[in-house]
Amino acid sequence: MSENRALIESTLARRYAREKRFQWYGKLAISAGILFLGFLLATTVGNAYTALQQTYIGLEINLTEDDFDGDLTSKSLAQASYGKIIKRSLLEKFPQVSKRKEKKALYKLISTGAEYDLRDKVVANPELIGQSRIFWLLADDEVDVFMKGRIDRNVDEGSRRLKDNTIGWVDQLSAQDLIEKRFNKPFFTNGDSRDPEQAGILGAAMGSIYTILVTMLLAFPIGVAAAVYLQEFAPKNRITDVIEVNINNLAAVPSIIFGLLGLAIFINYFGLPRSIPLVGGLVLALMTLPTIIISSRAALASVPPSIREAALGIGSSPVQMVLHHVIPLAMPGMLTGAIIGFARALGETAPLLVIGMVAFIVDIPGGPMDPATVLPVQIYLWADSPERAFVEKTSAAIIVLLLFLIAVNVLIVIMRRKLERRW
Repeated sequence: MSENRALIESTLARRYAREKRFQWYGKLAISAGILFLGFLLATTVGNAYTALQQTYIGLEINLTEDDFDGDLTSKSLAQASYGKIIKRSLLEKFPQVSKRKEKKALYKLISTGAEYDLRDKVVANPELIGQSRIFWLLADDEVDVFMKGRIDRNVDEGSRRLKDNTIGWVDQLSAQDLIEKRFNKPFFTNGDSRDPEQAGILGAAMGSIYTILVTMLLAFPIGVAAAVYLQEFAPKNRITDVIEVNINNLAAVPSIIFGLLGLAIFINYFGLPRSIPLVGGLVLALMTLPTIIISSRAALASVPPSIREAALGIGSSPVQMVLHHVIPLAMPGMLTGAIIGFARALGETAPLLVIGMVAFIVDIPGGPMDPATVLPVQIYLWADSPERAFVEKTSAAIIVLLLFLIAVNVLIVIMRRKLERRW
C-alpha cells in the first residue's frame, strides 16, 4: 500500500512539474507576442510622429499689378505665374546667388506645389496685390527631412542629398526666424501627390470609407439572409451539402482571386469604371460573404431549441419564429463574424490592385462612383517611393489605418452589446 502511494505521489509530482512547464511555455509565448507587437508599434510610431509636423519657410513676396498684367479679374489671378513670383522673391532674399546651378538649388528650397498655395491665397484675398508681406510656404521635402534631423550635416557633402550651400541658406533663414515646423495640416486635408510634402491621406481615407460602406451594405444583409435560409429553412440534401462545402472553401480562397473575379465580371462584363469604390466594395463584399455566412450559421445554431419550440408553441409561424426570436438572439454572434470579415476587407490590398485602385489619384472622391484609392493601397504606393520623406508618411498612414480599423470595430462592438440578450 505504501509503495503504491509513493509511486502515485512521484507520478503526481512529475505531472505537476509538466503542467507548470506548460504554463510557463504559454506565458513565454504570450510575452514574445506582446514584445514583437510592442516593437512593431514602437517602430511605426517612432517613424510616424514626425509626420505630424511640416517645415514652412517665411518668404517676403511683393505682389505687384505687373505680375498680373494689370488685369485683376478672378480668371487672371488664377492663371498668373506664381512660380516666377516665388523664384523672384528667393533671388531678392539671397542676392549673392548668381550662377545658374546655384539658382536651381535655391529654387528647390520651396515646394513645387507652393505656387498653388500662394495662388489660392491671392484668389481668396485680392487685396494682397500691391502689398509686400511674408507668406509661409511649404519647404521642399529634403529641407523638411533635414530640419527633422534625419540628414546629418557632418557627413561628407558627396554622401548626402542636401548640399552645403543649401544648408547655409537654411541656417540663414533659421537665424532670421523664417523657417519653422508647424502642424502638418496638408497631410490630413490633401490627396496623394508626387511631392512628399504635399501628399495627404484624405483621398485614400474617403476611398476606404466609401468602399467599406458598400461592402457592409451588401455583405451583411446578404450573408445573414443566406445563413438564415441554410440553417433554418433549406432542406438537407445533396444540393445544400454542395453549397455548404463551397461556402467553406470560398472562405479560404486567396483574396486576389476575388479581384480577378471582379475584374472579369464587374469591369469587363458589366462595364463599370475601374478604380472606383463601388467596384472595390462589390469585390470585398464577395470576399467577406463566406466569413459572414459561416459565423452567422454558427450563431443561429447556438440559439437553444427551446426558444424555437416556445415560439412555435404560442402560435408563431416558422418565419415569425426566426425573425422575432432566433435572429435577435443570434445577432451578437453575427456581428462578431461581421467584425472579422470587415477587418479583413479593410486591410486588403491585392484584390483592389487588380481592379485598378492602385492608380495615382489626386482629387478627393465625392462618392462611390468617383475614382479613388484606399488606405492599404496608399501605404503600398508610399512604401515603394524612393523619397525619404515618404517613410514617415507611410508610418503615419499605417497608424491612421489602425485607428480607422479600431473605430469600425468599436462601432460594431457597441451595436453588438446593445443587441445582446441573455437567456
